[in-house]
Amino acid sequence: MERIQSGNWASRLRRFLAVAEGEHCDFCAKVIDVRHAHLIERATRQFFCACPQCALLLGAGDRYAAIEARAHVMRDFELSDAEWQGFRIPIDLVFVFRSTPARGPVAIYPGPAGATESQIAADLWSRLVEANPALDDLHPDVEALLINRMNGEREYYLVSIDHCYALVGLIRRHWRGLSGGAEVWEAVRTYFRKLRDGVGLEDAIHG
Repeated sequence: MERIQSGNWASRLRRFLAVAEGEHCDFCAKVIDVRHAHLIERATRQFFCACPQCALLLGAGDRYAAIEARAHVMRDFELSDAEWQGFRIPIDLVFVFRSTPARGPVAIYPGPAGATESQIAADLWSRLVEANPALDDLHPDVEALLINRMNGEREYYLVSIDHCYALVGLIRRHWRGLSGGAEVWEAVRTYFRKLRDGVGLEDAIHG
């Protein structure tokens, strides 16, 4: 397991979600609208705000990828309890995406200190994609399978990667003590309820 440092991507994501008037493009410093494009650096997983020109120029390259908002409930997802055990994730909450730098699937699960990365066996991911062909369409680095099996839930979503890191930040912000406390788990339940209801990302993690 690899602990991911939370500082840089977390601060970028806060800007990403709470844009103030007069926000500037991270690449050319041009003033941009409240609704603007976002890019992620594939190697570092840092988020960046971009003007239309920089987004078009950089968003389809090898270094950066453009993020397009997505949140889709997968109602007929197939994942047995035995297959889930094969993930070897210590909590029942994880997101999985195809990583270009890692050249394969990567699982990340949240905790009080941020995000922890775990490798997934290639054969396990292959079986999952075979049973759920929609996973084969995930765009590398920017879209993920988000799994919620907490408290008996069996919820599966195809989401843009910003939804996943926002959930990590939500848990880190609300965690108290050794077990997290009631507040954090209520915040997680509210997050998934809003995700099911099609609420936008900013509203899903605030209030």
